[in-house]
Parts: sequence; C-alpha cells; structure tokens
Amino acid sequence: MRTSPELESPAHEKAWLLRVAINLSKNKLNSAWFKRTDTLEESYPCADLDSNLAFVWDAVRALPSKYREPIHLFYHEGYSTAEIARILGQKESTVRSLLHRGRSMLKETLKEAYDFDE
Repeated sequence: MRTSPELESPAHEKAWLLRVAINLSKNKLNSAWFKRTDTLEESYPCADLDSNLAFVWDAVRALPSKYREPIHLFYHEGYSTAEIARILGQKESTVRSLLHRGRSMLKETLKEAYDFDE
C-alpha cells in the first residue's frame, strides 16, 4: 500500500492485495515473537511439579478459560499483569479482575484440600 503501484486493472489490484496479505502473514509466522510462544493446552503436564501442588494445577485446569489463562500466565509463566494484558489483548485492570475472580474460584474449589482460615 505504501508503494501505490499503478495497476492495469481491478483484477491485478486484487491479486496484488492478496499477495501483500500472504507475504505479511508469512512474515508474522516467521517472526521471533511467534516462534517463542507456546499454546496453552487443556491437558498441560504437571509431572514436573511437586505432588503437593499438582492438585492446585488440576483445579486451575478445571477453571473456565477466561480465568485459567491469566492464572497460568501469572503464576506458571511468571508474566506481569501488564504483559498478560498485552498477550490477551485486554486492559490491565481486566486482567487483575480476572486474576482476583479466578483466585476466589480456586479458593472455593480447594477449600476441602487446604484450610485457608489459618
């Protein structure tokens, strides 16, 4: 679009736009950021975790994805709330709210396994 080439017909313009879109998509797939990311799977392995904490990550996996993703990124991956907001495409305050609600849900879920009132 920056070069503004003079095209012979609307068919050439369409082909040129498609080629530009394809090339930009390939650039995105080959970018360093895209290569460093990993998908968050439903059955994320917890074998390397202490057996005392495995039940916590099982409870995290049972959460709805809108709460599970921020909790995983914050506690397991070590991202800040600002970084999580950029990753998920949300406001930082939204991420903090999701973390708070997710923690509350985990607290209720894990109440039998651990006494939080101590």
